[in-house]
Amino acid sequence: MKSILIPTDFSENAMNAVKYALEFFKYQKTVFYFMHAYQNEFYDHEELVSRDVFDDILDNVKNESQKNLDVLLKKVNEIAPNPRYTYHTISAYSTLVEEANSIVDSKNIDLIVMGTKGKSNDRHMVFGSQTFQVLKYVQCPVLAIPVNYTNTQPKHILFPTNYLIPYKRRELKLLSDLAKSYRSVIDVLYVSKSNKLSMRQEDNKDFIKDTLRDNQVNFYIKDSKKLDEAIKNYIKDEKIDMITMVNTCLLYT
Repeated sequence: MKSILIPTDFSENAMNAVKYALEFFKYQKTVFYFMHAYQNEFYDHEELVSRDVFDDILDNVKNESQKNLDVLLKKVNEIAPNPRYTYHTISAYSTLVEEANSIVDSKNIDLIVMGTKGKSNDRHMVFGSQTFQVLKYVQCPVLAIPVNYTNTQPKHILFPTNYLIPYKRRELKLLSDLAKSYRSVIDVLYVSKSNKLSMRQEDNKDFIKDTLRDNQVNFYIKDSKKLDEAIKNYIKDEKIDMITMVNTCLLYT
């Protein structure tokens, strides 16, 4: 059984991530936790002008948070009345990162699913500030869904690595399980000007190969000094559907 955390700010982008997750995991027994952390919204509230109204505003924001989660849960049950799914909502007076870390630990979360952007939806940014904070500070793999992205059956996955990171078996097992669900091909890509690997790199490569042994995996070396450019070109040329980043987050292209 998978345990999935879905943070939300109730924006269209967040709802797209919810719909994506419901479709992506439809064949698996899954527990979903829909979470809204409202501390920042409280302190940014336009009516919070003095300590005198502190408690009243906090109660209003708290009630609004739970109300929106109830509405979301109703929509989710209409979209996916899936007997394999179990749903929970969490409304918290906390920051997104603090609450996400807490839930990841207490609920043994396997994966966080969220939009790459929230309400701000700045077209010039790859990630919104909240998503970036989760990717950077929450100790859990993240499946980040871009605006309006709907391809829920990735067939070609890119896994760029320098073979220097000692991956955890659980992290790679998650990738293996996701890939097996759709019979996806995984391309492990090493970008370097040298074909030679150190002993550490060889051992880490062997670990990846062993953990992903039930998947169709290809190992490639790309001769380049420009990592970002090499990855972008590979994604375009090979029609990659999904990229697994070295910081253990899962990111769709």
